[in-house]
Amino acid sequence: MRTIVLGFLSAITSIFSFGQNQSADNAMVYDGSDFTKGQLNAIYEQTKSLPNNTQLSLAVIRNGASAFIGVERLNDRIILTQNHENIYEIGSITKVFTSTLLADLVLKKALRLEDTIAKSLPKGITIDAAISFKQLANHTSGLTRLPSNLDFTKVDLQDPYKSYDETKLLEYLNEYLSLENQPGAVYAYSNLGAGLLGYLVSTKQKKTFERALQDVIFSKYGMSSSTALKAKIKGKLVTGLGVSGEAVSSWDFNSLAGAGGIYSNIKDLTKFALAQFNLEDQVLALTRKETFTINSQMRIGLGWHLITTQSGSDLIWHNGGTGGYTASMALDVSKKNGVIVLSNVSALSPANPKIDALCFSLLTSLKK
Repeated sequence: MRTIVLGFLSAITSIFSFGQNQSADNAMVYDGSDFTKGQLNAIYEQTKSLPNNTQLSLAVIRNGASAFIGVERLNDRIILTQNHENIYEIGSITKVFTSTLLADLVLKKALRLEDTIAKSLPKGITIDAAISFKQLANHTSGLTRLPSNLDFTKVDLQDPYKSYDETKLLEYLNEYLSLENQPGAVYAYSNLGAGLLGYLVSTKQKKTFERALQDVIFSKYGMSSSTALKAKIKGKLVTGLGVSGEAVSSWDFNSLAGAGGIYSNIKDLTKFALAQFNLEDQVLALTRKETFTINSQMRIGLGWHLITTQSGSDLIWHNGGTGGYTASMALDVSKKNGVIVLSNVSALSPANPKIDALCFSLLTSLKK
């Protein structure tokens, strides 16, 4: 098998060459020659064994200045492509946006993080568990990873959440809710909890999840290509790939959209990343504030995981995965550095860890 290393190793002569204080709209789209050999090799090493038709869109932010690069694997060749406006599912990175909606409501004094969710449920829905909004956002609610009335033996596994509508979510709360842990005691990742949070923060505003995202976040940060509704996608949706590299459909998260339902591109996510570096943005600052200690290396804020690296750097991070896509986003807010990787690698693929590995490898390279 003959593989071309992005077609540019002979042209590598320089390190990153970033302009200062670029906005995402003016971010440079590189042909590869402005990246170090180590950075290009990192991209190659993590993509050389991926299936044909795999596509990666990457953003690298150094000292607040951003650059995009895209690669695509076609016919056993890895080529550069300008794909920074192509759309992907971002999976669980959506949870950061859901928590941002929560933070916005808190700062508007519409609710408190410590408020229990029982009073915000629709009339006729009662729960005994004292679960707070904060616990939904930091995965300490005690809720299971998925609701028990979402039966994977009876759903279309190509789109497993599609039929899980509001009626089924409320039915779960009223009839089937059970806790694995006492609320606030243990970190246990829950798509159910994040999906419920998305439902609650949008109904609190008397809006759909999509409308709340557009009004509170996407319009504020100029994320004009982002949406939680496939029908509203503007631009090219990259085809998701299954475990064997076959084309698969994107997922409709329905009432659990807050857990993973957003579509976006590198250009828009870079705008959101750059906004994190504005320390005067109190809403985003609240999402990055520690709310629970997971272990000695990891804590969690609202949505964001807070990581302390072996070198002592503090990062915020989240990844995401669906049947046809995997994404990773890691930022060093203090240094205004970051890396975002979007791909059409299935979360179910054994190659899935390569996306996180590439994200952290490129972020580490920015320190050199």
